[in-house]
Amino acid sequence: MKKTLSLVTLLAAGATQAAGFQIDTHSARSTGMGNASTAALDDSSAIYSNAANILGVKKLDITVGDTGILPFLEFTPTGGAAQGQKLTLSPPPHVFVVYRPFEKAAFGLGAYTPYGARSRWEDGFVGRFKGRESSLAAYYINPTFAYQVHESIRLGVGVDIVRSTVELKRSLNFIQSEGAIHLGGGAWGVGFNAGLQAVLLDELTVGVHYRSAVSTTFEGSADFQNIPTEFERRLVDQDVKADVKFPATLSLGLAFTPMERLTVAMDVQLVDWASFQSLTIQFPENPELNNPVAKQWVAKAKYHLGAEYGLTQAVQLRAGFVVDLSPSPAETLTPDLPDADRYKFSLGAGYTLGRLRADAAYQLVILADTESVAPGMDGTYSGSAHVLGVTLGYSM
Repeated sequence: MKKTLSLVTLLAAGATQAAGFQIDTHSARSTGMGNASTAALDDSSAIYSNAANILGVKKLDITVGDTGILPFLEFTPTGGAAQGQKLTLSPPPHVFVVYRPFEKAAFGLGAYTPYGARSRWEDGFVGRFKGRESSLAAYYINPTFAYQVHESIRLGVGVDIVRSTVELKRSLNFIQSEGAIHLGGGAWGVGFNAGLQAVLLDELTVGVHYRSAVSTTFEGSADFQNIPTEFERRLVDQDVKADVKFPATLSLGLAFTPMERLTVAMDVQLVDWASFQSLTIQFPENPELNNPVAKQWVAKAKYHLGAEYGLTQAVQLRAGFVVDLSPSPAETLTPDLPDADRYKFSLGAGYTLGRLRADAAYQLVILADTESVAPGMDGTYSGSAHVLGVTLGYSM
């Protein structure tokens, strides 16, 4: 029997919307533009994409929305048949409020989920001893302030207050029988973010945004089930803890307005997944169960291209494309946290009626076939995801 339980089994398999376990669909307007929003977005949802951009709000702006992520992921063991996941819909919501009491200053508050995933593998899944069901969510509460230091330069800063939760169900192999373990835990962490927006020409704007890494220590409990008699004294319900570091990100964006109603935007975002090397759930009451499992992820970039066109004063049309590269090497790619390069195609539309507006976006995510050479779990991962986002807004 394997007595180890790596932290990576907690970081929910099936995170098909973005590489690793990142989620970046916190505005239907931004999603429709392929999330090319570091220099372009100017409503309250800019709290996520670039703190400096909240100065685009006239007086008050409120956005509330939700995103449905429907993944379809398969793992095909070498020489075996494809196995998939049960139907699982993840609905990360978002809400942002910005108030601009002065011409040169604005205050904001956002709540959203930039990291998270859910998975439920089919019964009898070959990788069930790595993870059968799992979920992870990192909820960010983000107070933000922005100031106009020059007529062409805006700066913004914010604090990230993070509450994370995690849950895992996995099978245990006792050769003659199968047991199970159910773990759950939570953690708090704090980070920061800072951004800059600068108007280089009347038609060209640049944006830079940095969001720090956030270190957390999960504390929770482990519940063992169907344990054979000879293991009952050692595999008892007990406390567990684990350290998780959510990665830092650095985004650079350009927004170009070649004509009055058209904006074209480009972003490059570097995600420092190198912070995710080797982590372990710790069993303080039974340290021999601790065993680090290497993942050796590396920093990777995401490339975004998007456009927004004002068909009329009230109707906006949007489109975007994203290349999102996987941080996982083939040698450590296993079903507990599958990953692949992703290609995303987005369409969106917005409608404004007085002070109210509504935005909707659809994104098709295609996962490139990715081969794993991990010992004992070699095979190919493939899949897709459908993403539908809706955001409602009020401004004055």
